[in-house]
Amino acid sequence: MSISNPRKLEVVVTFLEMLEPPERPAAIIPPGKVAIVRAENPTLSFYRYLYNTVGEPWLWWLRRLMDDEDLTQTLTRPETHVYVLYVGGVPAGFAELDLTDLEEDGVIDLHYMGLIPDFIGKGFGKYLLNWTVDTAWALKPQRITVNTCSLDHPSALGAYQKAGFGVYDQRTDIVDDPRDTGLIPPIDHHVDHDASSGNGRNADRLQENETSDTLIVDFPERAR
Repeated sequence: MSISNPRKLEVVVTFLEMLEPPERPAAIIPPGKVAIVRAENPTLSFYRYLYNTVGEPWLWWLRRLMDDEDLTQTLTRPETHVYVLYVGGVPAGFAELDLTDLEEDGVIDLHYMGLIPDFIGKGFGKYLLNWTVDTAWALKPQRITVNTCSLDHPSALGAYQKAGFGVYDQRTDIVDDPRDTGLIPPIDHHVDHDASSGNGRNADRLQENETSDTLIVDFPERAR
């Protein structure tokens, strides 16, 4: 396919919510030198590094579409909270909370979350998720929302559910493949292999992840 005629991807988006803090101990810090620090007004270059490196394997594209001016406006809003996970002094992932609807509706959205590929499978995903949920509840919302989609890590939905989120809605979007539009390099992705199994695989993902034991996951961009 080409930029003028990109492939179409069927993307199943699942919306989840948490209505009360989970009944568990505070997030347990993995062994080693681990820290999570809020990036206050992060530079564009640093944020794009995080977003692109974390998101490329899962075809994150929305913020790649944003020019520097629009992205700067988003990142400098007081309602945008970006937290960076460091392991041994090296950025290992990030989480982003959107507080836009907190004052009026009591809602915080977990807008982005993910690990840099080198750190997947080492216990940091569960920690980052639990820490971010705890941090969000400390801001006194009535509800925390998040969404995940069929382009995400196959265990993402199950990890959210085990963390205490419940599904409240689902929809199917048809989107241009960002690899064909030039936003993302022509990498291999599980959607290429899922397609050969038919659309039913995406429809079954919700049930499959409910019993998943894998908690080390990436969470691609939200609200496609």
